[in-house]
Amino acid sequence: MAKKKKKKGPDGDIVAQNRKARHNYFIEDTVEAGIMLMGSEVKTLRRGTATIGDAFAVEKNGELFLTNAYIPEYAAASVHNGHKPTRERKLLLHRRQIDRLMANIAREGYTVVPLSIYFNARGMAKVELGLGKGKHKSDKRQTSKDRDWKRDKARMMSHRNQ
Repeated sequence: MAKKKKKKGPDGDIVAQNRKARHNYFIEDTVEAGIMLMGSEVKTLRRGTATIGDAFAVEKNGELFLTNAYIPEYAAASVHNGHKPTRERKLLLHRRQIDRLMANIAREGYTVVPLSIYFNARGMAKVELGLGKGKHKSDKRQTSKDRDWKRDKARMMSHRNQ
């Protein structure tokens, strides 16, 4: 049986992707952050069963935490070494990056959403965070129209060149 081809992230294989984020938000800036995980969570991530569709980052005591990310329990782990699937996970960023993100979140309408979780070349789990401003329904329609027009334009240009 053929092996499934993995998608590539900024540096490595994508484990989980939030495809709704770019639809629901204008992503103005992206940041790569480390994530503190337990051993059973890393094994589950390597299997590719995590979901981050409803996840977001929240600030507590001057640190950022990933909230509502679902990483299921690893079946082979013992009960004592397991983890809660939706627990908060600390994000590892430089102080300057945290301060910049917090200043932007303080502005109305902005939030920090995870765009993807992946393993970099050194095997470390990373989260790509996006600073997003919420879209209105009309903005979503306009984005869809623009995407369709670009697709049609490319199709017309390719037929013209043949």
